[in-house]
Amino acid sequence: MTQIPANRLDQIANRFAELEARMASGTLEGDEFVQASRDYAELEPVAKVAAEVKAMREEIEELEEMLADPEMKAMAEEELAQIREALPKKERQLAIALLPRDAADSKPAMLEIRAGTGGDEAALFAGDLYRMYERFAAEQGWRVEPVSMNASEVGGFKEIVANVSGQGVFAKLKFESGVHRVQRVPVTESGGRIHTSAATVAVLPEPDEVDVEIADQDLKIDIYRASGAGGQHVNTTDSAVRITHLPSGIVVTQQDERSQHKNRAKAMQVLRARLYEKMRDEAQGAEAEARKAMVGSGDRSERIRTYNFPQGRVTDHRIGLTLHKLEEVLAGPGLGELVDALIAEDEAKRLAALSE
Repeated sequence: MTQIPANRLDQIANRFAELEARMASGTLEGDEFVQASRDYAELEPVAKVAAEVKAMREEIEELEEMLADPEMKAMAEEELAQIREALPKKERQLAIALLPRDAADSKPAMLEIRAGTGGDEAALFAGDLYRMYERFAAEQGWRVEPVSMNASEVGGFKEIVANVSGQGVFAKLKFESGVHRVQRVPVTESGGRIHTSAATVAVLPEPDEVDVEIADQDLKIDIYRASGAGGQHVNTTDSAVRITHLPSGIVVTQQDERSQHKNRAKAMQVLRARLYEKMRDEAQGAEAEARKAMVGSGDRSERIRTYNFPQGRVTDHRIGLTLHKLEEVLAGPGLGELVDALIAEDEAKRLAALSE
């Protein structure tokens, strides 16, 4: 791994000192203060690691000079060995911190889960996945707000879309997009045979309104009467909304709310996220298209992860990691181990690419 040059460490320290001075000056207001606060928050952890690397390098130089003193040599050698062992780990930590960041990493996300192959069992599994993400989000201090859902008669969901907001949501969830496969004996199966079903997960960064401009003339908006479960839940007014974005052909429907205005607002929220993802895919090219293709049709063969109930294991096929803690993963805490492993693998690949 290429060592971070000393002048780069100085640049980081100088930039951080400059931001500290600006924040302390009391002269920043409005958007300028917001931007400075964001820059400070992003640079602070990097500056801390850079300062530690610089201090360790300087300490090595001082200890190497002490080796010439017979009385200090033994102590200097011992401390040198410790710092030389620790420095590469700290250098790698800094290199990772300096990797180019996805501009969407800090954004909230739109989580979309759909039942795939497997009928009722796939819908039940989609419900299990949604609850897993809900619990994981609660652990992270995030907020999950359902935007739309299509419940299955047997439980679970044919489709559910939710907004997940909080710190670093998209950065942690973006590798969850793809087909998730489950192997278990369904509750609807009397013969006790193991079935394989699937559900698709898509995680889209939710943009700010300034990130995606949508012209009114590009929208076709249809208002109709929502379908319901009957009785008091049947909507007696035209409140359901279907929005078609004419240039892209993206169609979003929303009917969960009784208010037409609320349904329209939620539909626009989903549309904006899908358009933003389309823009990102086009900007990032073939690599992004390949990543999007992972979601596929929901066929069982297109899986990124398998949840095997008989063996109590979860396997992520992209990184070859198997955890024999299925219940812990579905309960939320265990998912963090998979998420961290996927992030670490991505960082390692990007570091390797920079070194080539």
